[in-house]
Amino acid sequence: MRFVAAYLMATIGGNASPTKDDVRAILGAVGADVDEDKLGYLFDQVAGKDLSEILAAGSEMLAFGGVGAAPAAAATAGGGAAAAGEKEKEEEKVEEEEEDDIVFSLFDDE
Repeated sequence: MRFVAAYLMATIGGNASPTKDDVRAILGAVGADVDEDKLGYLFDQVAGKDLSEILAAGSEMLAFGGVGAAPAAAATAGGGAAAAGEKEKEEEKVEEEEEDDIVFSLFDDE
């Protein structure tokens, strides 16, 4: 994911066709390790494609991603559905607490 993020940062910064060196420089600026195999895979996937084309294809994939919870709840019967709903609420609460514990900013000087 960090490779995709660095690639997108380069394009947002005005570089219409970032190179591997551009992505390495962005990742190096934040001290991230660069896995050359993953970086090569990213560039194999985006070679010869327009960014808007890539983003449109990704948006279509994400459109189908939100259907996981509804079938699971429908599959349970009677009181099981209520228990499943309570379990989901507990999991969401734990996730929110974990998110609150994360203290990170890309813009911190320290």
